[in-house]
Amino acid sequence: MFPLLFFFIFNSISLSNSLNDEGLALLSFKKSIQQNSAASYLDNWNSSDTTPCSWHGIECRSERVISLRIPEKGISGFLRLDPGKLVALRQVNLRNNNLTGSLPVELFNATALTNLVLSGNSFSGSVPSDIGNLKGLKILDLSQNYLVGSLPSSLLHCKKLRQLYLNSNNFSGFLPDGFGSDLVMLQKLDLSFNKLSGSIPFDFGNLRSLTGVLDLSNNLFNGTIPASLEKLSESVYINLSYNNLSGLIPQNDILLSVGPTAFIGNPFLCGLPLKSPCPMNPKPVADDPVQTIYRSRKSSWSRCVVIGIIASTMLGISLMVLLLSYWYKYKRGYVCKSRKHVEGCNSNEKSLVRKEMFCFRTDDLESLTENMEQYIFMTLDSQVKFDLEQLLKASAFLLGKTRVGIVYKVVIEKGPTVAVRRLEDGGSQRYREFQTEVEAISKIRHPNIVGLLAYCWCITEKLLIYDYLPNGDLAAAIHGMIYFKPLSWSIRLKIMRGVAKGLTFLHEFTPKRYVHGNLKPSNILLGENLEPCISDFGLGRLANTTEESASVSSEQTTNGTPLQGSPFAFTPINSSAVMSYYEAPEVSQSSKPSQKWDVYSFGVILLEMISGKSPVIQTSSSEMGLVQWIQLSTEVKPLSDVIDPFLVYDTDKKEEMVAVLKIALACVHLNPDKRPPMRNVSDSLEKLA
Repeated sequence: MFPLLFFFIFNSISLSNSLNDEGLALLSFKKSIQQNSAASYLDNWNSSDTTPCSWHGIECRSERVISLRIPEKGISGFLRLDPGKLVALRQVNLRNNNLTGSLPVELFNATALTNLVLSGNSFSGSVPSDIGNLKGLKILDLSQNYLVGSLPSSLLHCKKLRQLYLNSNNFSGFLPDGFGSDLVMLQKLDLSFNKLSGSIPFDFGNLRSLTGVLDLSNNLFNGTIPASLEKLSESVYINLSYNNLSGLIPQNDILLSVGPTAFIGNPFLCGLPLKSPCPMNPKPVADDPVQTIYRSRKSSWSRCVVIGIIASTMLGISLMVLLLSYWYKYKRGYVCKSRKHVEGCNSNEKSLVRKEMFCFRTDDLESLTENMEQYIFMTLDSQVKFDLEQLLKASAFLLGKTRVGIVYKVVIEKGPTVAVRRLEDGGSQRYREFQTEVEAISKIRHPNIVGLLAYCWCITEKLLIYDYLPNGDLAAAIHGMIYFKPLSWSIRLKIMRGVAKGLTFLHEFTPKRYVHGNLKPSNILLGENLEPCISDFGLGRLANTTEESASVSSEQTTNGTPLQGSPFAFTPINSSAVMSYYEAPEVSQSSKPSQKWDVYSFGVILLEMISGKSPVIQTSSSEMGLVQWIQLSTEVKPLSDVIDPFLVYDTDKKEEMVAVLKIALACVHLNPDKRPPMRNVSDSLEKLA
């Protein structure tokens, strides 16, 4: 009797403590892989638990597993995952590991999947046609593997796809018919570095939801570029470089705006923006002498007609240009004489700077004396409603002075508040050179880059008018000089992400893939809600100075006058030594700017925000850069020990802070080639949450 009772009690206890089916499926997955550095990460995957919801890398909702995330943990072996027992699984992220073998067919039976990220592994073989089962899939990232074969047509069944990354594999063959018609929700598409061939589908013009990048570079695409690409959004950066494309590049605004780098490596492409003119059509070969004479006369007559039409058209255009030019100068040109010149402000006065101007239209030029200067004031933003006279009569407060020039906060009566930079020595370019540079800068529009609104040019004076941001710069914010208290971790991370997005835009989505070249906290301004904006882009080409990198840290402050001890102090400070700690080690050895310089500078800024330290650390006997100090510190103590002590109240974010610290250390790698591109850095910061 008692043994039987004991048997039932024992079995009931065992059943109540047994792991559910989802946990068993995950333990089976754990056994199929070699854990290496992930061993400690997965050490809490225990069969003694009733559910896997508390395990590392697992996220549950209503006691059901919805997410499996084990990125960058060094796991290797074959991927064996039974989705039949994980029916609620929505996200799988195993990127940057060492998984091998083919993609398991069973994985594509997890019909609830919305995100599948397997990039940066060593998967081989082809993509199973079963991928079409994932009709709710929104993100598919199979990049940086060894996958081969053609893309299955069943991929087009995943009509909800928003991001598709298949780059850096060995895919070949034509794209499936209907690619552009069926995947119309795509926002990002990267097929670069494969062996895809055939023509670029005409229906790619239907991908109007694209907002990031359309990258088809480094493939074997041939034929002409479809003119339908003009239907794509202006925000898309198109890259068709290094293929076998031929013919005239369609002359529309979308393709012309991406610049020549998007088309290089296609020797048979011609037309703008490349500098390769298209060849003239060859003359027809005549067999009959009579026909030859007839065609010769007809051709000569046709040429005369064409030349006449072109000449009359050019004459008409010239007249129109002259009329428009006269009207434009009448409306916008100014000849201004300063009644009162104010050379600068005394630091004790903190007084307003004011100029009163008499302005004349260009038809009054003859009545002006020889010492009057001609000004050209040009707006670069359709929202600008003020003119030069209003600007120069407004109240202006001195914010600071650098070797690039003086910066004022200008409050326009019944108008906006703007920041005005007066370039030191007026710059050295002629107007056309200055205009070209300024208009190129003004086209850079991004929420995390300070917008250039207008400019004023004359021979001896050059002004740049920017958006005004009220919360000073990041240098002041990091060290508690805005609200006189340290920034919380959530705010710091928000700023990091914003700066990364702005830099990524400069590097990846501008026609010339620009380099900032002078990134530092004092060049990162903060808006009303502490949203970051990168400033001072392009100043090196506008200012008459070769010492921009040694400029005094100076920009906008909260209330228009410098805070005590802030970098806006009026007394000039030689900050070249400080700036050198933001510069990549290779800067002094190379004259050609590199995007890797910006990555290094961004890494130093991350370290400064995480540690709360200055870029220069004073030791008992000498001083060293923050990068060196953190690298030495982390050799003898945990990474978490270098985190700003003011972040002690954000203990639940400690793992996140360490992850950012690792990103920062990757950015400041001594070898430029081993620093990650800003796109990867930005993606890594976004995926932390």
